[in-house]
Amino acid sequence: MRGNHYSSHYGITTFGESHGSAIGVVIEDVKPGIQFPLEEIKTALAQRRSSGLATSTSRIEPDEIEIISGVLNGVTTGMPICILVRNKNADSSDYETIKDIFRPGHGDFSIFNKFKIYDWRGGGRISGRETICRVIAGETVNHLFKGVEFIVETFLIGSMTPKYRDTLFAKENPYYWTDPSTLSTLKDYLEQVKTEGNSVGGVIQITIRNLPAGWGDPVFEKLDANIAKAVLSVGAVKGIEFGEGFSLSAMKGIDSNDEMNSEGFVTNKAGGILAGVSTGEDIVMRIAVKPVPSVSIPQKTVDINGNEKIISIKGRHDVCLIPRIVPVLLSMLKLSLADAGAYQKLITESERSLADFREYLDKVDEDLLISLRNRFNIVKDIIRFKENNAIPLTDKVREVELINNLKAKAELLGISTELVQSLWQSIIAEGKMQK
Repeated sequence: MRGNHYSSHYGITTFGESHGSAIGVVIEDVKPGIQFPLEEIKTALAQRRSSGLATSTSRIEPDEIEIISGVLNGVTTGMPICILVRNKNADSSDYETIKDIFRPGHGDFSIFNKFKIYDWRGGGRISGRETICRVIAGETVNHLFKGVEFIVETFLIGSMTPKYRDTLFAKENPYYWTDPSTLSTLKDYLEQVKTEGNSVGGVIQITIRNLPAGWGDPVFEKLDANIAKAVLSVGAVKGIEFGEGFSLSAMKGIDSNDEMNSEGFVTNKAGGILAGVSTGEDIVMRIAVKPVPSVSIPQKTVDINGNEKIISIKGRHDVCLIPRIVPVLLSMLKLSLADAGAYQKLITESERSLADFREYLDKVDEDLLISLRNRFNIVKDIIRFKENNAIPLTDKVREVELINNLKAKAELLGISTELVQSLWQSIIAEGKMQK
């Protein structure tokens, strides 16, 4: 599994830790000749930093990007784009005294149990700082969404909800708050939470307008399922619903259905997606963001040896993630939709070109290579297991059975059985050399 890789078509791979030397991203399958969106990336990263807000972290990083490859004179070359962002204001001293103690609400405990080691310096790889890479990647696909509008509104922060819904006002303040009459009260509330050494979460609604009908696929590649995966991959997100969401479960069928007339849909309770495919209506989703787990109030926990401890987390942390998480969520939505749009283009006769076919073919070939690498890695494990347990390395019966099974499947798929036999004989022979 490639846990640091996202997406199928517009693939990205991210790397780096919060307190390491740098954070970085490799963006694959980039079309040549596209103007690299440097200024758009700078703007999005500035929004993600939200510096200047009293309720945001005091760790201020310049987030200056270094383009290592894939861009020449401001234009993409078609080669993978590698971008670095140096960590220039990391301070691990606040974590020294708690490096062997699991912080409640963080991933320390689960990561330690997975790898038997974890980076205690600000969370390492699981820190929110890794989202820089997502924001950078999301801005590189903006050219695919001409005319598509993303509308962000905050429906809840902590115990506060807006009384009025002014979507224009939501664009003008960093909390995406829709109620001008309570914004100052919200700021006072967040200041109070900060004084307490505590934090709060919230609920964000994102509406995607003017997306064409037909994007997404039924069954395993549903548009809402892929959007949900993209959004839930952001560390602080704990829930998502589309349209009326959970409220639909309390309705009767006649009340939950979106009726239609000659002009289109009468309602949009499904949130713009039916059977995993976009309907052309607004795609509406609400996203639950949990409170920042780093609070200075004493909490019970244990250390890596299972000893009970009391921990009070110091350091530079946000009180509410809403201002900083929105650019990240928008980037993940864009990457998810870029995939859906790319696949839709392949099945739309009028839009297909030789370059599109070749681009898709290159991606399939890459997936084949990745699968082959994974197979060889498994073969290495099998060889070690056999050597450790005095089992003969060659099993002719198993090899014949494998090839016969594959030939049977190939016949069902309309693939040459002779090709499959020749190919897998070569793969098996090469596998025996993997030590």
